[in-house]
Amino acid sequence: MAWVFSLSAECGSDQARAQEFSEHFNGAHWTLSNGAQSQCRVSIFQDIEDNWWCRVCPNNISESGVDTPETAYLMTELGILLYQRLLSAPSFRYALVGVEVDEFRTYSELLEDLPNLAFPGLVLALGIWQEAGSPQTFQPFSMGYVWKTYEGEVYKPLMASPDLKTKLNNLLTVQ
Repeated sequence: MAWVFSLSAECGSDQARAQEFSEHFNGAHWTLSNGAQSQCRVSIFQDIEDNWWCRVCPNNISESGVDTPETAYLMTELGILLYQRLLSAPSFRYALVGVEVDEFRTYSELLEDLPNLAFPGLVLALGIWQEAGSPQTFQPFSMGYVWKTYEGEVYKPLMASPDLKTKLNNLLTVQ
């Protein structure tokens, strides 16, 4: 099973808005600190509430999640680059960078959960933030947007290694 690292942005009910957003990222490319090249590919799709999303996937990155400290570093580096480009993106309602962030919340789920959401890197349009009661955990991101500061990707050896998970489970069953 592939684990996709991406920027996912919800653009509302207007497909043209999602298309414009996708064009802003399509083909964007960077040279990473390890010398690797990464280029963005994009796709747009609708969720169950008929809102349009854009998924931006940088290539040449792990598809098995954050499985080494090096992968965490490179994904974080790409995350920062994606957020930098997001600063000048066409309008969207909310966005998040990370592993498996597609449709992380529908619009109605987001509004319901927002006061308690703990997604570092979540970027919200000001109107959504205000509708949710202007939670103080958000900071200015760009004109018209706020965010919970991005904390980067984290390598968790127990999640990445079935062998270590088995050893832990064996330890817990011995007690």
